[in-house]
Amino acid sequence: MRYTGSKNKLARREGQDLGLKSKAVDVSRPVGPHGANRRGKISEFGSQLRAKQMAKRMYGLSEKQFRNLYEKASHGRHATGVSFLTSLERRLDNLIYRAGFASTRAQARQMVNHRTFLINGVRMDIPSYQVKVGDVITVREKNLDHPVLRSMESAKVKVPAWISSNIKNKTIEVTRLPEDTEAEPLVNIQSIIEFYSR
Repeated sequence: MRYTGSKNKLARREGQDLGLKSKAVDVSRPVGPHGANRRGKISEFGSQLRAKQMAKRMYGLSEKQFRNLYEKASHGRHATGVSFLTSLERRLDNLIYRAGFASTRAQARQMVNHRTFLINGVRMDIPSYQVKVGDVITVREKNLDHPVLRSMESAKVKVPAWISSNIKNKTIEVTRLPEDTEAEPLVNIQSIIEFYSR
């Protein structure tokens, strides 16, 4: 079940701006009336749980989706951490966000759900779709004047090296697979692996 409550509250709980809103979130205000004053020393399990929760919330996944991605990565040919991080990055909604076509992953997910994009000329409405090298993502002709896309044309976005993005021409190309070092820097993959390996 997807969380539909306050995004500010999630960011304050993690003590980090998770990029869940288009504007930066003030995380200095603690959650609840007593906030951090009631928190004791965090255990090893607690830190692993927080790392997992932070990554899950950042990418906007449910617990089931997040765990399924981890299970699939753990049975692959490559190192679990590398496979898991690249699987998160290769999600279509994440690609749209990282390419600078949306201000948040939630916004990108909604645009995908509304069939705003084509992949290699075919309509795609599955946010979890895993993009492949050579995939070309374009905007449907009827959505070329989408207000979100118009607003993002003037935004300054640092696009990862594995993505070729042209917001003016409304095209994105996957030039290579992402490396684990190109994932969100706040993701502590080692703690997540330790959490699921208990």
